[in-house]
Amino acid sequence: MESVAARAAVPSAGAPAEDGRTRDRVSSLLLEHGPQTATELAARLRISPAAVRRHLDGLVAAGRVTEREAPGSQRGRGRPARRFALTDAGRESFPHAYDDLALTALRFVAEHGGPDAVRAVAEQQLSGLAQRCSTAVESALEAAPGAGDVDRAQVLAVALTAEGYAATASAISSGGQLCQHHCPVAHVAAEFPQLCEAETAVISRLVGTHVQRLATIAHGDGICTTHIPAQLALRAGLRAGSQAGNKATPARPVPAGRATPSGAGASTRTTPSIDRERTPA
Repeated sequence: MESVAARAAVPSAGAPAEDGRTRDRVSSLLLEHGPQTATELAARLRISPAAVRRHLDGLVAAGRVTEREAPGSQRGRGRPARRFALTDAGRESFPHAYDDLALTALRFVAEHGGPDAVRAVAEQQLSGLAQRCSTAVESALEAAPGAGDVDRAQVLAVALTAEGYAATASAISSGGQLCQHHCPVAHVAAEFPQLCEAETAVISRLVGTHVQRLATIAHGDGICTTHIPAQLALRAGLRAGSQAGNKATPARPVPAGRATPSGAGASTRTTPSIDRERTPA
């Protein structure tokens, strides 16, 4: 009888249906029994070693399986036996309980430390993301002739996409929108909104102004949408001062962990404010 792990494995993208099922069975056997040779896998699958090697080659090319020489397997003048094992990416194709673990941990933190303790955990979790995105935005600004030549929402979208958020940015007449089409912590954030609040604060610091969260995946919306005011959503190539009376240079994004410097017409707050608004039902 096929194991639960074999039934739960995710089919290989781009492979024919039958090949995908066979490769998932190969992955399941490597998960359950550890590293094995092609001959050992062929015996368990009841197919030829040549057929197994073809599937193993596909899994190796996809980064789901790695190949290494079996210890003490030198066979005279022939090639030593090769054993195959799952990579971290291969293990990721099987179900995990990370959300359950995170929820259990945050519930414990909330019970014993209260909402502020949960907020501190959320901010700590996002500190690395904030630093990496801040570096990306700062690098783009330094490479440009002037701050007005960089669409910071676009740069931030690229940086967030590299972090797994599938982000895009678009300019609209009243400002820019940063859209995140995936949220790695959506199920946890549905119960603990401090995660969304901390993420919005990161976006606010990086663009150097207040932002407004219009929708979140955690609350049932299809996309996490953040509105960025018009003065900081200028597209590349717009001339400075094209808006009447707007002579101020947009502030640079604030590196993670720093307060936003005050500027002409800026709020008296030491950090950008965050407006939150839900889209109408």
